[in-house]
Amino acid sequence: MQFNTWLKWSACVVTLAGALCTSLRIDPLNIYLLNLGAVLYLIWGYRIRELNLVAINAGLLLIYLYGLYLS
Repeated sequence: MQFNTWLKWSACVVTLAGALCTSLRIDPLNIYLLNLGAVLYLIWGYRIRELNLVAINAGLLLIYLYGLYLS
């Protein structure tokens, strides 16, 4: 499996795990997982040269880091 494929699916699984933790109110694990998912998607978007994915995930990462700061 190519590295970009592994990175994309890892980001997907981690982000979904973060969303599940959010729905189950498992704090602050949800924020850590969502941060990690955003970082992985950010790296993946940069590697495949999709600037819209980089912009979205950079914004999400800032929002999640703010949430982590507040918790």
